[in-house]
Amino acid sequence: MARVLHLLKGDDPALALAVIAQQQAAGDEIGVALLPGAPAPALPAGVTLQRVPDELGWDALLERIFEADQVITW
Repeated sequence: MARVLHLLKGDDPALALAVIAQQQAAGDEIGVALLPGAPAPALPAGVTLQRVPDELGWDALLERIFEADQVITW
């Protein structure tokens, strides 16, 4: 089981949502950091969403990046 962090900054999350669903089905732990200006997508149950910097500060985001096994930016 990998710990995956997705950084969403765009306004079309369709591809990101497809990848998230596949990773979740594989048993990975998924977290999503929503960067300023990005709309919040409807995520599958069990996926953690945090808005940067409102809910997750920049320092905490950096920590999550280093804690993750994989980081994907969209």
